[in-house]
This record gives sequence, structure tokens and C-alpha cells, in this order.
Amino acid sequence: MQIGGEVAASPGVSRLAVPADQPGGRGARGAAGGRAPGAPDGRRARWTEHRRARRGELVAAAVDAVRTAGPDFAVEDVARSAGVSKTVIYRYFSDKDELVDAVLEAISTDVLLPRLLGELAAAREDDVARLRAVIAEFVAVVEQEPALYGFAYAHAGRSGRADLVAATEREVAEALGRLIGERLAAAGRDPGPALTWSYGVVGMVQLATHWWSAARGSTAEELVEQLTALAAGGLVGLLPPGPDRR
Repeated sequence: MQIGGEVAASPGVSRLAVPADQPGGRGARGAAGGRAPGAPDGRRARWTEHRRARRGELVAAAVDAVRTAGPDFAVEDVARSAGVSKTVIYRYFSDKDELVDAVLEAISTDVLLPRLLGELAAAREDDVARLRAVIAEFVAVVEQEPALYGFAYAHAGRSGRADLVAATEREVAEALGRLIGERLAAAGRDPGPALTWSYGVVGMVQLATHWWSAARGSTAEELVEQLTALAAGGLVGLLPPGPDRR
């Protein structure tokens, strides 16, 4: 019997009839008979990789479900997006909370961090231009992915669970702080205040953009320029511009 592309046991079929390409199948046992102790099980490794890839496909479908159904998506929305039954979803996730955690991680690692850290690492004419680019990218994410941003923000700080929003902010702040700390050290200044400034900038940008996304009292371009000016004011206080300083 086939359910959404996954194999399900038919009534009356013994559980001993495990497909050969799954751990415990006849092919796996036959291969094990000729394996030296401690040798890798190729079929088991392939099955593990299959499960990892399949889980990734379902997470991608869940991200799409958030985009279309909104932050309060149902497991049925994910199943519809993936073209499978709910039964298949629960083979890979113990409950909806585990699926939510996987979606939050995907938003962080596949959407936010590549875009923000990519702008931070890109060559710019100076540090203020780099600041502007990173701030503009975050504002663009909020504009272009309102459902994903709303979903991530709604689940921030859930009791007893990892806060991936805070973890994302921390990673960006640490990367920005390291960059400015290196600038300060190269200029013969104390690099200590760099992290205070970078965490302050990340917190300011996140909170102000969250407020702006609901109020919309200015354009996105105006918001970016205002935030850049505020962040750059603190930067100039730490690291006055010089002819050879980038």
C-alpha cells in the first residue's frame, strides 16, 4: 500500500517482511553476514540519509505552508503542501511542536543568516556602507517574508524550548562585534566596547523594524536610513573615521 509516496504495511503482512533497503531487512542481514565487525552498514547509512533528506523535504513543505496558511498553520496544511497524508508527517516528527522547531531552524539557517551574514561579509566602501546593507537586508526580509517573520516572532521565547530568534540575533551580533573589534584593535583602541555596540545595534534594528512593520509610518528606505544613522553614530564614537580606515 502506498501513502503519499511512503510505504505502509498492509493488513496481514508480517512485520518480519522488512524491505531489504531498510535496517533489519533481509538484504541488510545478508550483508551483515559478510561484514567484518565494526565495518559500516551501507544500507543503514543509505536509509539514514533517505530519512534525513525526506525530513528536509517535509520541513521545506512546512515553510511553504507557513507562507500560504500563516503562522497558525495546521499539520494538514503541511501534508497538503508536501502532497502526503498526515500519517507520513508524524513518521518524521513526534508532534507539531517538533515540526515547529524544525521550521524555526530552517527560517534561521536557510533564510535569515545567509542573507544577513552574506551582506556583512560582502566588500563595501566602508563600515557605514556595510551597516546600511545589513540593515536594509533585514528590513527586506521582513517585507518579503512577512509570514515567516511573523511566525518566528510569535514563537520567540517559548517556555522550555530553544529560542532560535534570539540565537539568530546573537550570531549576527557576534559577527558584527568581531568585525568592529578587529577594526578597533587595528586602530590601537580597546576592542571591548565592540560587542556592547553590536548587540545594541541588532536589538535596536530588530525592535524598530518590528514596530515599523505594523505602523508603517515611513517607507522602508527611510527606515533604513534612520537606523543606519543611529547605528553609525555609535560607531563613529568608537572608531572615528580616518583616511585609511575601512
